[in-house]
Amino acid sequence: MSISVTEKTGARTDEAAAMITGARERIDALDDRIIGLVQERMAVSAVIQESRIASGGRRVNLNREMEVLTHFSDALGKPGTALAMTLLELCRGRI
Repeated sequence: MSISVTEKTGARTDEAAAMITGARERIDALDDRIIGLVQERMAVSAVIQESRIASGGRRVNLNREMEVLTHFSDALGKPGTALAMTLLELCRGRI
């Protein structure tokens, strides 16, 4: 038994189901772009960390991390802080 589009989207009309399906496709495309940007950020962070370590510095710069946290918090509120923490954790890498 196949699931109808309205059942799949939770919509009660075919028109709403079509709108939701299109919007979900857009969200999926945005998510793919976000993942790509996070991966690019991780690569750039790795270059910065390698340079810092090679110059005798520490892998993590806590002052810079606070700047990132503040930037995300100012733009997105409390959830922005959680998002920034996740990004920072991903970008600290395994150097």
